[in-house]
Amino acid sequence: MTSIITRRAAVAGLSAIGVAPAWSQSGKPEGTITIAHGFTPGGNVDLTARLIAERLAAKLGQQVIVEPKPGAGGSTAAAQVARAAPDGTTLFLAAGGHAVSAAIYNKLPYDALKDFSWISMLSDFTFVFVTYPDHPAKNLAEFIAMTKTNAEPLLCATPGNGTGQHLALELFAATAGIKIQHVPYRGSPQAATDLLGKRVDAFMDNMTVVGEMVKDGRVRALGLTGPSRFFVLPDVPTFAEAGVPGYAVTSWLGLAGPAGVPQPTIARLNAEVVAILAEPDTMERLKKIGGEPRPTTPDGFRSRVAADIEKWTKVVTDAGITRI
Repeated sequence: MTSIITRRAAVAGLSAIGVAPAWSQSGKPEGTITIAHGFTPGGNVDLTARLIAERLAAKLGQQVIVEPKPGAGGSTAAAQVARAAPDGTTLFLAAGGHAVSAAIYNKLPYDALKDFSWISMLSDFTFVFVTYPDHPAKNLAEFIAMTKTNAEPLLCATPGNGTGQHLALELFAATAGIKIQHVPYRGSPQAATDLLGKRVDAFMDNMTVVGEMVKDGRVRALGLTGPSRFFVLPDVPTFAEAGVPGYAVTSWLGLAGPAGVPQPTIARLNAEVVAILAEPDTMERLKKIGGEPRPTTPDGFRSRVAADIEKWTKVVTDAGITRI
């Protein structure tokens, strides 16, 4: 008993003078690390999570597993992480929809900014606005013109109400000064099917869903939402190039933990992630699933989340979207 008390006292004394135990100095979390995310297996979020888990396991020399927790636009997984012990063993693969949820939901079981320790962004990606091949609008300028002359609003699909794609579409309408009819679906597959069946005029989604459809001619891309062209579709212009100056929207993926993760652990995980994203193999694999590697500092990631919450809250308010 005396030896245990003595050891505890020694550890407390070291901490008091700024010398923490070895594992805290290294920042390496103890035990298996779980990366939770809020989407179904096989999508770009899940594929990114598994890539980072694989590389992080090799860097840290310990097991890193991925745990999909789909539901409520990612907020089910976010809530689980927010409640977890802040020891670095439970992490969150956050998507840009995390900021969208903060704007669209009346009440969440967590504070979308304050209840998380932000580690680093991983990648960002553009949305693609597509139509069926023989649609009368051959480019974005013609699509905008049609919205102003058509007797009925053009129907524009997204994978769901309150998704990043939905708000990107609403921002497009506001920036271009047009009226459209949003058609929300429960996921991408049925929306893509209805576009191919000409039951809607256009569809906004990410590169993972529509990139191959554009390349093989099943759909025509009218524009990319991001600030620059993307190597997968080099001939497709941005919205700004195609006639909507000032418009630019990208979504993102990033790594976070619950609030209160010790600073040495945040610093260690950030350093490992930044190194992973600089590896040529990682860069190539991220690009294949539609993402551009985008490492940041923890503060830089937090600032991006805060800015997106503010941006999307304004879009929701200005568009008169009913909060869920």
